[in-house]
Order: sequence, then C-alpha cells, then structure tokens
Amino acid sequence: MSDFLELQSPAKLNLFLHIIGRRSDGYHLLQSVFQLIDWCDTIALKLIAENTIRRINPLPSVPPEQDLVVRAAQVLKDTYQVKQGVEITLDKQIPMGAGLGGGSSNAATVLIGLNHLWQLKLDLATLCKIGLQLGADVPFFLFGNNAFVEGIGEKLQLIELKSQRFLVIFPGQSITTARIFQDPQLTRNHAPITIDGLFVSPPSYTSSQFGNDCESVAMQICPEVKQALAWIEANLPGSAPRMSGSGSSVFTVLDQDQTPAALERKLQNLPSGWVGRIVGGLNKNPAYNLISSEKL
Repeated sequence: MSDFLELQSPAKLNLFLHIIGRRSDGYHLLQSVFQLIDWCDTIALKLIAENTIRRINPLPSVPPEQDLVVRAAQVLKDTYQVKQGVEITLDKQIPMGAGLGGGSSNAATVLIGLNHLWQLKLDLATLCKIGLQLGADVPFFLFGNNAFVEGIGEKLQLIELKSQRFLVIFPGQSITTARIFQDPQLTRNHAPITIDGLFVSPPSYTSSQFGNDCESVAMQICPEVKQALAWIEANLPGSAPRMSGSGSSVFTVLDQDQTPAALERKLQNLPSGWVGRIVGGLNKNPAYNLISSEKL
C-alpha cells in the first residue's frame, strides 16, 4: 500500500442557480446544474509516522481552524480514531471566494485520498455526510459527476452534459458566500423546475430563465462582477455571460467556431489583478477512478 497520493481537485461552474426557499435554520434551498471544469488545484497527501496533521505551505489568509483541507483530514481522523498522521500539500490555482467551489473541492479530495490511504473503506453515503459538515458543495465533488443539485446542495442527480468550453473570468475580488446569502435583497422564491424538464428539452443555459439569483446582489456588493460581465459582453457580443455560484467569477459558454488563440490574446489585456481562463468541461472528477476502485 502506497503512503503517497497526488490528486487533481477541480473547480465547478453553476450553469444556473435558483434560490427557491429557505429552511428554518437559515440554510437556503437551491436548484442548479453543477458542471466540473478542468481548472484544478493539486493536493499531495503523504502518510507520516507522527500522529498529527501537518499542513505544508498554508495559505497566509486562512487560519488553520478555517482551512478546509485540515478540517477534512481532522474530522476523518477524529471520527474513525486514525492513529496515523498525514502531510498535506496544496498547490492552489483556483481563486478563493470566486464561486468556483475550490475550497469544497479541496475538502472532498482530501476525504477521497485519505479514505484510500488510511484504508477506511467508507462508502459514498458516509463520506457525503462527513462532507456536508464541511460545506454544502462538498458532497457534489465526492459524487464525482456533473449533477442536477437541490436541497442545500446535498441532493444530487447525475446529469449528462455535452462537451463544452467556457471562458471564466475572476475579477480579482472575492465575495464570501455568507454575505450574499444574508443580504435582504436576495431573491428566495424562484419557482422550482424539474429535472424531467431538463432531460426532455435540453435547455440553453444562456437563456434568461436559467440565470443566477445571486448575481444582482453580488453586483451591488462587488462592482467588479458587473465590470467582468461587461468585459465579456464587449469582447464576445451575444454571449450572455453570468456569474457562477455566489461569485465573484463570471463565465460564458464558447461557441465551437470561436478561436481560442484570438480570445487568449484579448485576455492578455484584462485589468490588473483579474484572471481569465479558457476551460473545458469535465464529465468526471479526476479522482473518479480512485472513487470507483474503492467502491464508494
């Protein structure tokens, strides 16, 4: 059994995001389609003799008690009384506070990797319960497939998505999810849709009916969101960009005939501090083969 594992930890896009209600405990009920993309962090896990969790190159702005990779390892270690330690290295490429799910993906990747290295043999349902304690999006990344998502993020149904490329722009400013969802102006009564409708008539996710209910609030909190949307509209007329998750990243679907090289040149002129990428959609989490081999 190996004592080292390196895994890719992918981002996701919300192809749309509808807020359809709110639970008595304050959590919001949503509907969305989550699309995995090939913008990835890299996580390395190395078993060590010391009975501790050691985080290499921690993020300067994130204290250990808020670090999702440490919390994921710690909850697994404590719950199953694991007497072995681990050294965790994270190569962070996905922007933080960007609505791309990077932190949740990192937590899920650590759970997948340590379930394998520590030979816990936990099934998917068990891991998802643990993951939900860490964040509403964590079960999606454990699920490993693109999904129609409901509840607070824990109700997942596999959905087949055609292969697409996207332009994603992070406008250099982060937005906390809590700030968006606490805003009194947030729409919380979007009429529910059904997954049957999605399958019977595959929707155009660029149409107005598939928007992001968080977008208008995010633009008030973070003007850079509006600026990034305007940049895409100016450089790709008719592209109907929208925000992902609770922001601040925005994206648009790229047509097959759009030339990546020409768009890449335009991205060189983004405002200082912005990050723009052309990404491809993924059908599976890169760790899916490991998930399958463990029969999660």
